[in-house]
Amino acid sequence: MAEFMFLIRNEGDPKSILSPESHQAFLQKCKDYIEILTQKGQLIAAQPLIREGRVLSKNDTTWIETPLNESKEVQVGYYHILAKDLDEAIEIAKRNPEFEYVSSARIEVRPIKTKEITTGFVYPK
Repeated sequence: MAEFMFLIRNEGDPKSILSPESHQAFLQKCKDYIEILTQKGQLIAAQPLIREGRVLSKNDTTWIETPLNESKEVQVGYYHILAKDLDEAIEIAKRNPEFEYVSSARIEVRPIKTKEITTGFVYPK
C-alpha cells in the first residue's frame, strides 16, 4: 500500500452558514467516513485545521509573515491514507462528505514520498 495525503480546501468559511442541524449532520458524516477508513485499515491520520495562522516566506534575508486570507481558498484539513494506487486514493477522496456540504470544496490528492531513492533515507512518520 502507498501513502497519500488529501489536502481539503474551501473558499471562505462556507460551513458557518450551515444550520446547527446541517453542521451536526456534516460532522456525523465525517465521523462515519473516518470510521469506515479506519475499519478498512486505510486511515493513518485526519484532522481539521483552525482557520487562523500565518503564511511564512523569505525574500533574500528578510522573513515575511502574512495572515491567512480566509476569504480566499484555504486548506481546512487533511487525511493521511493508505491506498493501492492513485486511482484508489481518488475514489476514496470522492466519498468525502466535504463535497456534499460545501460547493467550493476541493481535495488535492497527492502521493507521499516515504523514502529517498538515491540515498535510502526513510522519512519518519
